[in-house]
Amino acid sequence: MKATIERATLLKSLGHVQSVVERRNTIPILSNVLIEASENGAIRLTATDLDLQIVETIAGDVEIPGATTVSAHTLFEIARKMPDGSQVQLNAADGRMAVNAGRARFSLSTLPRDDFPMIAEGELPTSFELPAPSLIQIIDKTRFAISTEETRYYLNGIFLHVTDDGDPMLKAAATDGHRLARVTLPRPAGAEGMPDVIVPRKCVAELRKLLDESGSNAIQIDLSASKIRFTFDSAVLTSKLIDGTFPDYSRVIPTGNDKLLKIDPKSFSEGVDRVATIATEKTRAVKMALDKDKITLSVTSPENGTAAEEVPGSYSDDSFEIGFNARYLLDILNEIEGDTVELHLADASAPTLIRENDKSPALYVLMPMRV
Repeated sequence: MKATIERATLLKSLGHVQSVVERRNTIPILSNVLIEASENGAIRLTATDLDLQIVETIAGDVEIPGATTVSAHTLFEIARKMPDGSQVQLNAADGRMAVNAGRARFSLSTLPRDDFPMIAEGELPTSFELPAPSLIQIIDKTRFAISTEETRYYLNGIFLHVTDDGDPMLKAAATDGHRLARVTLPRPAGAEGMPDVIVPRKCVAELRKLLDESGSNAIQIDLSASKIRFTFDSAVLTSKLIDGTFPDYSRVIPTGNDKLLKIDPKSFSEGVDRVATIATEKTRAVKMALDKDKITLSVTSPENGTAAEEVPGSYSDDSFEIGFNARYLLDILNEIEGDTVELHLADASAPTLIRENDKSPALYVLMPMRV
């Protein structure tokens, strides 16, 4: 195989594929990227960790078509350190690959392409398209709530499901037991009868990176109960789905919270952030004392002292106090785009519903903390 690729093109593509590759691998070939150069000048780069696979096609100048695999991280670092605007020449033969650019010469060991594992997709019966902004919205407004607890593996991703009754919807949800985030969109054509799926956290992170950089306007999504594939203009991301049952989260969304606080999310989050400065890791709790149109935020830390700040807001119900984890509250407030946010409260121990208004696609539920 012999091909020449513009450095910026190679670097961008390797940036995508190498982040799928795990740093430590017991199987050596999983550290490698598969490079396939075809006669028409298309060069395919493939990387996998056996659960997630990315295939990206870039343009280059192919002299001798062929394929080989080489260390993804090493090739990425080489491309990163090459001078801007340089042409990178890849020349593979006899178990080695020469990488030349400018005056630099590298010779890397390769492994045969036949040993490279590919994810068998099988049938993917459900197929629909989503506009890139919709997919970005789904990810950004839910991913912060994805659990990182390995024991509850079924919470380690974003749950996607459709409703077929009345107004058909596509819903995305994530929860870690302390907070829940849900986004609701009109169901895209082709998604009817779709199985409930949980998209793993690593796939979500790679998908988000591709959405930023691909320039694709619409993403083709094909899925079965065990696999999902996202097709961009020049890249295809395929992932296994989490094999588990996502809990019925609709039960934790409160419907009878009768105390309503309306507040500017920017000044609210700045206030929370300021008083949380003295909170320690153990006591991340911020206390909110609600009074008529006056909210007092406070933090008491045995080690550091106390902090308090008054934030203006619209509130006309009984005065009471409630505590929240500052980090969790800020994660939600950072995703609110409008200039008001609604907090629907019940009491100091009941979950609180947070949303921009009753028309907004995103909805959040936050469990309080004892303060």
